[in-house]
Amino acid sequence: MILQFHPWASAVEAPFWQTLTQHKMDIFKLDDSPKDIAGYYSSGQQVRVPGQDTTVALPARLCLGTDAFLALNEGHGPVYKNPAFTYPAPGVLKNTNTIEDFKSFDKKVLFDAVVQQIWEDIVSGRALTSPELLNRFLLVTFADLKKFKFYYWFAFPALLADPVWNIAEGHPLSQLDAVWTTDEVESFRQNVDQYRQRHAPGQSGFFLVKKTPTGVEVGPLDQWASFFSGVPEEERTVGFADPSSLDHNPGWPLRNLLALLQYQFNVSRIKILCFREVPGKQDISASKIFMAELASAAAPLTACPKAVGWEKNAQGKLGPRLADLAPLMDPSRLADTAVDLNLKLMRWRLLPELQLEKVQSTRCLLLGAGTLGCYVARSLLGWGVRHITFVDSAKVSFSNPVRQPLFDFVDCLEGGKDKATTAAANLKRVYPGVTAEGISMMIPMPGHPVPSHGVEKAQQDVSRLVELFENHDAIFLLMDSRESRWLPTLLGASMNKVVINAALGFDTYLVMRHGIGQDTANAGTRKSAPLGCYFCNDVVAPTDSLSDRTLDQQCTVTRPGLSAMASAMAVELMVSLLHHPEGPRAPADTSNPDRDSQDAWQERTSTVLGVLPHQIRGFLGRYQNLLISGQAYDRCTACSDAILDAYEKEGFGFLYKVFADAQHLEDVSGLTRLKEESENLEMEWDEDEDEDDDFEM
Repeated sequence: MILQFHPWASAVEAPFWQTLTQHKMDIFKLDDSPKDIAGYYSSGQQVRVPGQDTTVALPARLCLGTDAFLALNEGHGPVYKNPAFTYPAPGVLKNTNTIEDFKSFDKKVLFDAVVQQIWEDIVSGRALTSPELLNRFLLVTFADLKKFKFYYWFAFPALLADPVWNIAEGHPLSQLDAVWTTDEVESFRQNVDQYRQRHAPGQSGFFLVKKTPTGVEVGPLDQWASFFSGVPEEERTVGFADPSSLDHNPGWPLRNLLALLQYQFNVSRIKILCFREVPGKQDISASKIFMAELASAAAPLTACPKAVGWEKNAQGKLGPRLADLAPLMDPSRLADTAVDLNLKLMRWRLLPELQLEKVQSTRCLLLGAGTLGCYVARSLLGWGVRHITFVDSAKVSFSNPVRQPLFDFVDCLEGGKDKATTAAANLKRVYPGVTAEGISMMIPMPGHPVPSHGVEKAQQDVSRLVELFENHDAIFLLMDSRESRWLPTLLGASMNKVVINAALGFDTYLVMRHGIGQDTANAGTRKSAPLGCYFCNDVVAPTDSLSDRTLDQQCTVTRPGLSAMASAMAVELMVSLLHHPEGPRAPADTSNPDRDSQDAWQERTSTVLGVLPHQIRGFLGRYQNLLISGQAYDRCTACSDAILDAYEKEGFGFLYKVFADAQHLEDVSGLTRLKEESENLEMEWDEDEDEDDDFEM
């Protein structure tokens, strides 16, 4: 069977074009001579589609990043700055001065020059000591700096074999573990890791392989004779970092590697190991091995073979591509692209079903702009969320900046700035593309009576809070008191909003999502949710815990790292919830991955991001998390049907009573009656005991 190859697909990062613009303006000017650049690639991967027994093959990308122009150190050879677990590919950039030059350039002359350089590297032996030279590529561009449009065309020259290479009969591309023992595979993986540490990035993508009594050894190409001394030709193996993820087609670099082996060592039959790994996971199970052989006897190579390699455009035809970056070259817009790119890489490489647009469009309301609020906001930015609103009534104090990353020392001066508005302003400094607003207001609380002259202000605050809930999709409760969470919990239950709660102890934390009530139009009459809220475990109403507090009670006393952990989990919980098929009404997962085997855990994951718990109870002192599911309480003081009905009927009148006396919550929810019944039962039990005692006497 004829050996066919998976061609390169170019992947140019947006910042590369900005760097090209800077070089054109400040360095190149009208100099259109070829310039050295460097790209990089990673080994191929197949991504499993969650919930299905199928995988998606990722393209064999050759990437250009921000360091493409910094990769060569004159006089000292190449200094590659490619990312970890990637391999370099040197290239030549020809940047034309006009669109006419770009359209009329002699592509054959440029292409042949690169092909000839590859051939000279093979003949001279330079490709043995620096095998990355086999991956040479050509990039022709025209930068329209007025319109920020970039025309470009890649060529990835590959030498054609005559006769062609075949996959030997009975030796197809096979998984390593189907050909080698488990110990041999592990030995090979460890030796490849050591080989990469010992050699330059350019050499680490190509290597020799042989089996020994102690394992599988790996060595450089230029030690062919000594490395394979005593090894039968049928057992000699050459490996390369394979960018292909296809089951039956190795990647483009193998074409020139085979030409090198044929010229330097007169090879006509050789085992090929296509090295493929999951970056950072010590997983090489996708690697392939097969036997390649020439279709028929061939005379020794004496002249440069013909070559192919111009990339096709988006329409599948040989032709250039266009990158229109007019809306991106502004630094603020460029930041948008950079933020999205990192997220898209997760989807491209790891999670094809990641719903980034859904996360990005989620409008988040953060009640509390303290330690939790600041960290939650930063994590939301990391997920690409573009709309964040802060609500807080406090001012920035001198103790805040060291623990709250959206404030600095200047914000503390002259009595301190408003936390909410300052957090929003500083968040926009971090990322100008975010729509951030800060609202300085106090949330009315149970057990905190509203004076007669403050009723109108309380009504305005409640109305404003209701409006904020209506205009946001996810609400984070990040306050530092129990009673301040009550009204937001009630409003979230009333409006069926996504509510994420985070609370801190000294070395413990709670992160939970409140349950979402049923759609009463379609299912039953119960309004409250099957999963509980923050108050469902309590049998007393929230009341005033802020008055008459000592100094240690006035501040949240917690380990410094705890808030960042809880905040990150709160955001991840929201993102996972958005990815569940049932959305906010998703049931709770209770599996604990720390206790489950990997296979058992994966079987129980309900979202593409993993399990979706109801509550996460963290214990930093034990470095442990517990996943807990709590059911809704029918006498809850915040989300029960009785409370929701009272709020719907009376509105602010009901809230005013609760603010004046939290006992009203226990009366309405039925807790008061429950307590009375419990006390009566105890009295009856005591009387029965007395009678029994009298009888015994």
